[in-house]
Parts: sequence; structure tokens; C-alpha cells
Amino acid sequence: MSTLSDDPHFLSIEALGERYRSGDLSPVEVTRTFLDRIAARQGDTSAYITVTDERAMADARGAEEMLRAGNDLGPLHGIPIALKDLCDTAGIRTTSGSRVREHHIPDTSSTVAKKLARAGTVLLGKTNLVEFAFGPFGVNEHFGTPPNPWDRSCVPGGSSSGSGVVVSGGLATAAIGTDTGGSVRIPSAFCGIVGLKTTLGRVGTAGIMPLSRSLDTAGPMARSVRDAALVYSAIAGPEEGDDSADYEPVGDVLAEIEDGIEGMRIGVSRRPFFEGADPEVVTLVEKVIDWFSDLGASVVEFPFPEAIQAEAEDDNLTLLRMEGYAVHRDTLAQHANQYSSRVRARLEATPELPAADILQIQERRTGLMASARRRLEGIEAVVGPTLLTTAPRLEDLEKGEPARLLTRLVNWLGLCSISLPCGFTSRGMPVGVQLIGKPFDEATILRAARVYEHATEWHKRSPPGF
Repeated sequence: MSTLSDDPHFLSIEALGERYRSGDLSPVEVTRTFLDRIAARQGDTSAYITVTDERAMADARGAEEMLRAGNDLGPLHGIPIALKDLCDTAGIRTTSGSRVREHHIPDTSSTVAKKLARAGTVLLGKTNLVEFAFGPFGVNEHFGTPPNPWDRSCVPGGSSSGSGVVVSGGLATAAIGTDTGGSVRIPSAFCGIVGLKTTLGRVGTAGIMPLSRSLDTAGPMARSVRDAALVYSAIAGPEEGDDSADYEPVGDVLAEIEDGIEGMRIGVSRRPFFEGADPEVVTLVEKVIDWFSDLGASVVEFPFPEAIQAEAEDDNLTLLRMEGYAVHRDTLAQHANQYSSRVRARLEATPELPAADILQIQERRTGLMASARRRLEGIEAVVGPTLLTTAPRLEDLEKGEPARLLTRLVNWLGLCSISLPCGFTSRGMPVGVQLIGKPFDEATILRAARVYEHATEWHKRSPPGF
């Protein structure tokens, strides 16, 4: 385990920007070093499905010329980023991690791709993922399963597996993931980075291949909370032509991210978020809770019956699978043999329910969401483990996948959350702590996460020998 230095592959967004503006580094030379690093490791990682060398160098040259001309687009100007290969990019293939769409080249770009391009970023490539985002551990039978940078025998987490690996391993400064039931937070926790699960509608999802339109969100994955906030600020908010983006004001997240947590009320919901967790995970998260108390927050036990009820019911997975099947029904009928065995089995196992039952599921969810919002009114965040264990070994997954993924509850209840590293187990595997916030209150959980991060050094660690 090593500590990050001035290696450009591990510099923060702001540090890299400062070096650009001082003339110490240029977007062109930094992009070239990233592409060289990707080329040297891609065969061993499968982290990218498509590396956009020509596009990246064109972006970098354009960013450099603009800076020289005094035209600065802001903090992301010239920053090398990656997009989950679920996000359409005009003229660049977007596979969704499947042979079904292996040669799909969209005519238009997704909202997140457009916004990041306008912010001046450099697109390094499209990252690997579970086929059609339908799985939590990062396994891909078509394009390979990227190894976890901290232990190559372990999975990276999914479905945004490649995004987690490229950020953790210094193959991109930041990346975009999507989260329907944990797909930003799971790889972030397993790979030791920061992942922000945004509120449904906070970030437009037009041009992103859907899994479940009722649950799909997109968000940043980065090595620090502040980096995640910078990317979030660029992609959040309305976009012309994207009806999925809410018009709720975003505000200036960075203006309050360093304001501290004095007097902030943080709840601890031991049911269900701690139940069945690995003892080492619990120990590390309990230390985070102590940190928050020491740093000025009011930490209280917080009963969360809505979360308990959401886990007890099958509604979440039922709706996800039904909406996923609706997306793939026609394609599956024509090209079933091109789907991986895992994803095909999940789609084919979708229950058939009458419309009245589906309406009842949606009504129960609406009621739970409203109840959860009311319960959270007197509190700023709920803290708990992101996941109950660290990353499992790939060979162990062949024996069966763990059944409990409590990240799903956040999506079902319509909330936002962030996962950030909080330490390492005795095996040297990263552990993530999750802060859950009210709908459209990403600013508050980013602020709380930043306070903890500022007081610790976990985000400064990099995988040894990767």
C-alpha cells in the first residue's frame, strides 16, 4: 500500500488544474502519459472497453490551446476522465458491455457526456461494466472481468466495474458510473474510492442505456470527495432536451463543502445497515461514527423502519427486473444467444405480474418514499457500512452471490448517498462507509464526507504495484 505523491496519474483535479495554469504541466503531456499507462495495463485489467486515443489527444490539444488563449472553462478544463460504456458518445461505440451492442455507434451523446465535454474534460475512453449494468459484482463474460486493484483475485464490484478500477488504479482522474441498486457505490467501496449516488433526476440520464427507469441514476466516481463534488457540479441540473433531469436548483456545492459539521445531526441505523456485516467492517465504520462525534456532529441512534420494510419486501428487485425485461424483451427474443448466461438467466426469470400488482408495488414505494423523507426531516445524514463485506474473490462468486446488498434501499427510497473509504481490513482490502441524505441534498452529504476525509488519509492510498 503506497501513499500518493506528485504522480500526475494520482493528482487531484484541483492540483492538476493548478499545474496546468502554472505551466508546470500541460493537458497534452498529461493525456499522453495517461494513454501510455492505459496501454501498458489494459491487457491485464480489461478496465476499458474502448480507449479513445485520437479523441483524447484532440480534446487535450483543444484544452491546451484554450488555456494559452486565456479561455479557461473552469476546474475540469483538461482533466482526463472516463465514461461508463453505458453512456452514449456520438461517433464512438457504446457497447453497454454486451456483444448485442458491440458495434453500436450512436449519433448523439448522452447528457453527461455533453456536459463534461462543455466543461473541457479530456475523454480517455469507455469503461467496462456488467453486461447492461445487470449485476453487482463486476463480472463480464464478454469483455472480461477487471481485477480489483487491491487484490487481483477479487472482483472490483459492479456494475460500474471499469470506472472503479480506472480511478483507483490511476488510469483516469475521475469517471462516471450509473447506480440503479448500488452500481456507483459498490465498486467505489470495493476499490477504495469515492462514489456519489445522486437523487433520481438530479443528473439527466438521456442517452444512457436504461436498466430500470424508476431507479436509474448517474454520478461521479473519484479519488476524493472534493473531486467528486467538482464532477457532480458539472453534470447536475437540467439540460435542454432531457426530460429525465429535474429542475430542482443545484446550488453551489463547493461554496459550503468546507463548512464543517458543527451541530449537524447524523443518525446511526444499525437495523438494517449493520446486520450481518463483517466484524472488521463494523469496527472501521464505528470509528467513523466516533470521528463525526469528535468533529462536532450530534450523533444519534436513528430507527429507520422504512429501510427495514424496503429490505423485507421483494418490490425493489421485482420492479427492477420487470423494467429491465421491458427494455430487453424484443432484443432478447431475437438475440438471446448473444447475451451472457448470467444476464440472460436474470432477464428470463422476470416474474409476470398483472397490471394491478405492478400498480400496488409502485404505490407502496411512493408511500415508503414519502415516509422516509418525513423521518429524515430532523437529521442531515444516516451513516453505516456501504457494504457488509469487502470484495469477494471471483472464484467464490461461482459458488453463489451474496444475497444482501443494502445499497438498493437508497434507490428504492429515493434518497442520495455517498460512499467513501474508511480504512482497510487485515487483508489489506478497502472498506467503504456510506452517508445517506435527503432527496436533492447532495450538498450536505458531500460536506459531511469532506469533513471526515479531511481528517483522515484513506483517500491518499493507492493500490501497490498496480
